[in-house]
Amino acid sequence: MRPLTEEETRIFFEKLAKFIGRNIKQLVDRPDENHVFRLHKDRVYYVSETVMKTAQLLTRDKLACLGTCFGKFTKGKNFRLHITCLEFLSDLVKFKVWVKPSSQMSFMYGNHVLKAGLGRITENTPKYQGVVVYTMANIPIGFGVTAHSTAECRKLDPTSIVTFHQADVGEYLRDEDNLI
Repeated sequence: MRPLTEEETRIFFEKLAKFIGRNIKQLVDRPDENHVFRLHKDRVYYVSETVMKTAQLLTRDKLACLGTCFGKFTKGKNFRLHITCLEFLSDLVKFKVWVKPSSQMSFMYGNHVLKAGLGRITENTPKYQGVVVYTMANIPIGFGVTAHSTAECRKLDPTSIVTFHQADVGEYLRDEDNLI
């Protein structure tokens, strides 16, 4: 496990900033204990400094994972967020999308959010903005990127895509081998 390089940090924070903006600072400088991001086998983990220092006693081949996996770097040096970071994203996200009960299962099977399934959207959400998708009962079920701004969404027909799917809680069952 090692710290991220400058380029990896830039790519990772740019991706994270699409969702939580300047709230990234709240992830690192927490009031209870400082947390850090570490890279292990192309995956970025969010872990407290105390746990990280304890884990340094283990060799790399013995360590499977540590902390919360935020995502992984692809072979093309892009970063892909995993559903395992949803808890942190939902606490700090700036823009939100709520889906109707009739569209929840569709989203959790990996489909995009259509205008017909849109319950609410945060005011002034820009186009191509990272959003967390909630049920109407305020339970986070995934995240994605808006296809249209809030103003454009009002004028769309019911079959238009409002939010592109990126990850959902159904991945815990569908793709559990790749999450760790």
